[in-house]
Amino acid sequence: MVDVLVTNGPMLIAIAAAFGFLMAWGIGANDVANAMGTSVGSNAITIKQAIIIAMIFEFAGAYLAGGEVTSTIRNGIIDSAYFVDSPELLVYGMISALLAAGIWLIVASALGWPVSTTHSIIGAIVGFAAVGVGTEAVEWNKVAGIVGSWVVTPAISGFIAFLIFQSVQKLIFNTDNPLANAKRYVPFYMALAGFMMSLVTITKGLKHVGINFSTAEAYGLATLIAIAVGFIGMIAIKRLKMNPGAGRQNQFDNVEKVFAILMVLTACCMAFAHGSNDVANAIGPLAAVVSVVESGGNIASKSPLVWWILPLGAVGIVMGLALFGKRVMQTIGKNITHLTPSRGFAAELAAASTVVIASGTGLPISTTQTLVGAVLGVGMARGIAAINMGVVRNIVVSWVVTLPAGAALSIIFFFMIKGIFN
Repeated sequence: MVDVLVTNGPMLIAIAAAFGFLMAWGIGANDVANAMGTSVGSNAITIKQAIIIAMIFEFAGAYLAGGEVTSTIRNGIIDSAYFVDSPELLVYGMISALLAAGIWLIVASALGWPVSTTHSIIGAIVGFAAVGVGTEAVEWNKVAGIVGSWVVTPAISGFIAFLIFQSVQKLIFNTDNPLANAKRYVPFYMALAGFMMSLVTITKGLKHVGINFSTAEAYGLATLIAIAVGFIGMIAIKRLKMNPGAGRQNQFDNVEKVFAILMVLTACCMAFAHGSNDVANAIGPLAAVVSVVESGGNIASKSPLVWWILPLGAVGIVMGLALFGKRVMQTIGKNITHLTPSRGFAAELAAASTVVIASGTGLPISTTQTLVGAVLGVGMARGIAAINMGVVRNIVVSWVVTLPAGAALSIIFFFMIKGIFN
């Protein structure tokens, strides 16, 4: 059946590229909106500014750090040994998975549901492999780990966000002189943010560019950056013209302004790390198709990227965000709970910390679920009444539906594509 790949090769690659672009568009519309939602929701930046920041940093992350070589089959969810005799099935499957995940992400974004792009593509890949090839082709224990992470990830990030926000309340907002305490403690929060963000960037981003640090070096470098950020923060806050004699509300507003600046920095780092990490959801299956077709049916575990794949993914992500990202931003930033810059900062810092913990322990993780958990944690710190439970219920339902929705669509498209080409 390899002759199918030879005769229809260029056409299959063109279809895969179109659907890969659709998937990247969906990632931009849904996931990037998550990374920026807290900053927009807390009014630290406007939607327009968020889109510009995300465009620059997501594109940089995806293009510079999206990987020279990408794993053909994301996270080892399916066993490629089952496709050796019929590589065309892997090609049809990856094309249908991209189309299925892309469509699901666009539907979810239109409804304002923050779902996981990683889980969408994994659901789609599991679907075509289990039905089109055989259930034994799927590594079910990996799938079980992903389902487990639905509970674990939001719980960890929610707990961290709760602690961070409580500490901000105790040390700064609930004191007699919030401004003086902000000047004293905010540099430490800035240093902590600097540490977590640089660690995310070093561990998640730079390894793709071929810059590799050992764990000790990564932590050492992150610590140096953290100290530098703390010092810069101290100088910057000292320079801010604030009236210490002003009323408490005025002082609160000034403190929130400081956190607003912090949020912009955390948003940039999250966007870069996200671009470098999640562009693989769109380009991994596409790279697999190109590699199998061009090698005449040979399935490699890693495939070198053809030059046009990364820019295609990066442009898709940016366009999806710019044209379609508003609704999910609204959900994360405004609809779950009321966010101020200090609350948004606590949520983003917690999300980044969870990403660091997860990469260290090898937990499969969804940025979306991490961030939603963190926003919930901040809401919980103000009492359950501060959370819009209706919105939370919809989000949880959308998470549960994501894997089966991706799988069902992918099965349908798989048999259609197989019918057309065989």
